[in-house]
Parts: sequence; structure tokens; C-alpha cells
Amino acid sequence: MPRSVQVICLLLLPLLAGAWENELLGHTKLRAVGQSYPQDSLYRDLLGSEALDVSGDLRLNFESSTDRFSFDAAYQLIGATGDNVRLGQTAPPGSFVSFPSLPNDKRRWFDLTDIISESSDTVLLQRLDRLWVGYTSEKTVVRFGRQALSWGNGLFFAPMDLVNPFDPAAIDTEYKAGDDMLYLQYLRDSGDDVQGAYVVRRNLLTGDVDAADATAAVKYHGFAGEVEYDLLVAQDYDDAVLGIGGGRDIGGAVWRADVVVTRADNEAVWQFVTNLSYSWTWGGRNMSGAVEYYFDGFGQHAGDYDPASLAGNPALVERLLRGETFNLGRNYLAGSVLIEMTPLWTLTPTALVNLADPSALLQLVTNYSLADNMVLLASLNVPVGPNGSEYGGIDTGIPGLYLSSGPGLFAQFAWYF
Repeated sequence: MPRSVQVICLLLLPLLAGAWENELLGHTKLRAVGQSYPQDSLYRDLLGSEALDVSGDLRLNFESSTDRFSFDAAYQLIGATGDNVRLGQTAPPGSFVSFPSLPNDKRRWFDLTDIISESSDTVLLQRLDRLWVGYTSEKTVVRFGRQALSWGNGLFFAPMDLVNPFDPAAIDTEYKAGDDMLYLQYLRDSGDDVQGAYVVRRNLLTGDVDAADATAAVKYHGFAGEVEYDLLVAQDYDDAVLGIGGGRDIGGAVWRADVVVTRADNEAVWQFVTNLSYSWTWGGRNMSGAVEYYFDGFGQHAGDYDPASLAGNPALVERLLRGETFNLGRNYLAGSVLIEMTPLWTLTPTALVNLADPSALLQLVTNYSLADNMVLLASLNVPVGPNGSEYGGIDTGIPGLYLSSGPGLFAQFAWYF
């Protein structure tokens, strides 16, 4: 019997007993992404001056609960076709400079992804992005299986979020990718709580479950007067991690910050993020803005992003390959303003700036509610910066060619049921 089927049967056992309340919800999303490439872009040589990709996603979310037990499963049917799919199919394994690949379970404990069909530029797959059973009492939560975990106080960059953090440039962040773990939470009488997680992973080379690829973490969340704080102790892969963070209200705004130190290759590497968010009304419109500074000690010095320089920073490359970080530099400034144009329509200009290059990614995101269960999400993405910079296009090592992109468009229609 396939391993994925065994896992499903095991987690479904609790449904055989007791009176369960069930709920089935879901959505379909149709997405189109268009991207242009300048004359000196290596992608232009591979794809042409423009690239277009179209994808669809059917997601079914099933929830069941009774008294103290609960069960959650999310099924996905994903189809994608286009130029970047073709590039992703032909790119060398583990090439972090290529386009993001479709989800897979090569690192995860349970293989719950099945390729239905694939060709040179088209892929159709099905997978389970959530599959867990849980127990909840007055003070305790226990969940086992594929689930999502989000920690930390970063709004764009999240160094304390060790499991599948979002790309700061991601447009659709409705669902975070799930991972296979044991999650525990204990609520104290004071209102403080302790959370723990153990994420099981497989070694990419051997395919075996390896403790050296696991993440074991404990986080304490507490209150001290008007301040909320977090204390983190973790072992992430082979690295020891300590973190402290918190937030509080300041004059109607909310301030947050995280400091994380990682023991990597016998060196202490620091990461720091701090942000300020505020909401107000201007010109009769509701608005909310945020500004964030991020320092990443794993990043490259002085904007050296050529292949030889990156090869000399294996700790950064490993995190890029694992999807734990998405930036190459050290100092970043990010900001956004959400403008409520009408009760059904919002505009959000966003900027992600590498302060050392300098270079930036500028985004204008629009979200329009077409009906109670229909949403149109779109964005214009414009990278700005000189050749050799992070957003302007890093050096490929081939004279005159860069990994650069021009303006791009993202459009997504979602129907919820």
C-alpha cells in the first residue's frame, strides 16, 4: 500500500467513532502571469522577450470536529501551462535562480503529491496540503499531520518564521504551505502560552527521514503590561536558533520587532526585523500603512551576487534552496499602503528596497470583490535597479547577461463555495 494511502487511513481513524460535525468549503482560482525580459537578460535567451503562464487551482477544505477531537484535510488539484513551466521542467535540480517550481513533497515526511500528467510545458497534479488530527482541552492543543505554522512579527520579512515563510513579493498569501509535524500548545492561567513543533523531513539525496533535516522549536508567548513578547529556542536543520520578539501600541500605531541569532558553521549570524503599522482615514477613504526594516546577516556583502561570490556563502545558498529566505542582500526597507477606494475595491502600492544596491521591486496590487464569493486580484510588478543588483538582475557569470526581468503582470480570479 502506498505511503500516502497509509497516512490517510491512519488519520481518518478518529472519524469512525463519535458524532462529528462536518464542513466542506473550497475555491477555484484561475491565474495568468505575464513577464517581460530586457535585451541583456539570460531569460530572454531561454524564453524570448515575453513569457506567459496560465494555471488553475481547485482546493477543497474539509473540517470535522466532535467534542475535543478535530480533523482537517485540504485537497488541491493544480494545473499549469506556459513558458516558465517549461523552464522549470528543464532547469537543473535545486537551481534557486530559476523560476519557482510547483509544489512537491520531496522533503516532506509523507508523499501526498501525485503527478497526474506532465509534458514539456504542462503539468497536472493533485495533492493534500492539509491532513491532520487534533485534540483540544481547556489548556492543551495537540495536532499531528500536515499543517501550517506561522511565528514571528515580521510583516514582509520573517526571520522567526522557520517553516515555509512567504516570499515578501508574494501576491496571493491566502494559504501557507503545510508541512508534516507534531504541534503542541499549552495555555497558562496568566494567558501566556507555550507552543512546540517538531517538523519531520527527508534528506533530498537519500530520501530517508533524517533528524539533521528536521526542525524542533519551542516558543513562549507572554504579556508584560502592554507589551506582548515571544521567546524562541529551536534546532533548525543542523543550526541552533534563539529568538526574541514582541510588539506594543505606540500612539495609535503598532510597533513590532524580532531579533534572531543562528549558530551556523560555528558562527553566530544575526537577523533583525522591525516594523510600524498604522491605520487612518484620508479624503474619506480608510487607509492602513506599514514600513519595515530588515537586516539579514546571511546576506551578501556589498552587492556581490555573481556565481563565484554566492558559492562562497553556502549558508545563504542552502536557505535559498530550502525556501527559508528569498533575498540576497543584508539591508532592506519595505513599505506598503492599503487604500480602500470603495468598500469593494482596494489598491496597495508596495516597495521592497535593497538599500545596498540600491535596487527595488515596486508593486501595485488591486483587490476587487466582484460578488460575495468572487474576487479579482491583480498586480503590476516593476523591478528597478542597475545591472548586477538584486532586483535589476544579478550577474550570471556570462559576459553581458544577467538574471533580469522587466515589468510583469499578475491576474487571478477566485470563486469561493
